[in-house]
Amino acid sequence: MTNPIKDKQILLGVTGSIAAYKAVELASRLTQAGGLVDTLLTQAAMQFITPLTFQSVTGRRAYTEADLWGADAHVQHISLGKSADLFIIAPLSANTMAKLAHGLADNLLTITALAATCPLLIAPAMDGGMFSHPATQANLELLRQRGASVIGPAEGHLASGMSGIGRMVEPLEVLGQARLMLARSGSLAGRKVVVTAGGTQEPIDPVRMIANRSSGKQGFAIAQAALDLGAQVVLISAPAQLPTPVGAQRVDVRTAQEMLEAVLAALPGTAALIMAAAPADFRPLTVSAQKIKKESGIPEIRLENTPDILRAVADVKEKTGFPKLSIGFAAESQQLMANAQKKLKSKRLDLIAANDISVQDGGFGVDNNRVSLLHPDGEVEALPLMSKAEIADRLIGRVVDLLQKRQ
Repeated sequence: MTNPIKDKQILLGVTGSIAAYKAVELASRLTQAGGLVDTLLTQAAMQFITPLTFQSVTGRRAYTEADLWGADAHVQHISLGKSADLFIIAPLSANTMAKLAHGLADNLLTITALAATCPLLIAPAMDGGMFSHPATQANLELLRQRGASVIGPAEGHLASGMSGIGRMVEPLEVLGQARLMLARSGSLAGRKVVVTAGGTQEPIDPVRMIANRSSGKQGFAIAQAALDLGAQVVLISAPAQLPTPVGAQRVDVRTAQEMLEAVLAALPGTAALIMAAAPADFRPLTVSAQKIKKESGIPEIRLENTPDILRAVADVKEKTGFPKLSIGFAAESQQLMANAQKKLKSKRLDLIAANDISVQDGGFGVDNNRVSLLHPDGEVEALPLMSKAEIADRLIGRVVDLLQKRQ
């Protein structure tokens, strides 16, 4: 698995903010992702939430101010700070931000922050006027200059009843940023990976289109798996109602022609292109500028082929050397292996993932898939039914192997 959070020691600092309730979900999600999460609560944080809440979702100890003066006080902050792989403070209040910026160490959280040598991720949360105050902005800039990663705050309804910038971002965003930070030294660090996802939409008129059932889930999972190994990811997506993996550069397209143009623009310097999208094979020869009315009778719609993206990529690769690897998908309802082999050869691919879209438990729109990976030398890896995230891990693992062989 490419999951960079698994078995990592993560410190979660919680300060005095109503957004402390979000920290519970964050602690739970980090734990579910495999992290070993120890929580540090300030005295003010305990006015909003209890240590027991965090211990219940992490299965690990939640430290409070009392631990600073306990039997292990002279080494507690050192052992916590030195053993951590990542220190997250979420929510971060204006008061604790000021202490961190100026090196104050008057509680367990701030003294541990001084002792810690791991990366620091902070998620500010406060009222809009407090966040925009010049003192707060100066403190935030000081922390940035020292290498702290800052996520948020977001704009929206605040505890004061006002609206503005000051809300703590959602736990899923913090989780994504944590994954990104822990993946920086992964086996794809410094490599550019381009992933396509979703099904294109070819317009008939302003309201109708030719489309397919691709949800984009497999492509988005592949983008996340590449990010988890430190890759620089460009995600070219046809319309898909899915959150962008944190750290990915998302390029939204609608038609196969737009996807072709976006893919070709992204190819320079690309280590691997993974075409997990399902571009339409056909499009209307002409597009009506106005909605076609039922009263006009049944229209005759003539079709033409859409551009062959993988064939165009093969031509560019032959001339420029990029992408170093080109990987496709073959979604078939009949003669799966024969059609996949044909596509592998005709599109000059380095690997193709073949999946049978006629099966009930995998394919379009669901969270699971069953694929076979076909190599140009005839090797076939038949994978069992598994989640699309697990398939993404396997596929990205093959990308790493192939790139290492090319070196």
